[in-house]
Amino acid sequence: MGIKGLKNKKWFRIISNKYVLIFLIFLVWMFFFDGNSYLIHRELNQEKNKLQGNKEYFNSEIHGDKSQITTLKDSVALERFAREEYFMKKENEEIYIIEYEDSIPKKDD
Repeated sequence: MGIKGLKNKKWFRIISNKYVLIFLIFLVWMFFFDGNSYLIHRELNQEKNKLQGNKEYFNSEIHGDKSQITTLKDSVALERFAREEYFMKKENEEIYIIEYEDSIPKKDD
């Protein structure tokens, strides 16, 4: 069945057509090797989806920060925030910080 047997096969005649060969080479080139290949587009789409997720996260953080800013416009709320977050105190006032045993890091001896 040598080369003459292959030339008689229908699939071989179709693939050996010069236009089909050029088209197949073109498809392989565009799919793998070109600067705008499918693989590069897939990576860019994955990065775009990741960045859109980051955008949603940061928008929710901005919304939370804006609501916190509006609550801190009240002087009582601002004082409470400063006392809780930055351990600020009034003059002639003592502050005691209570730490529970499970919140203290253990030292390995």
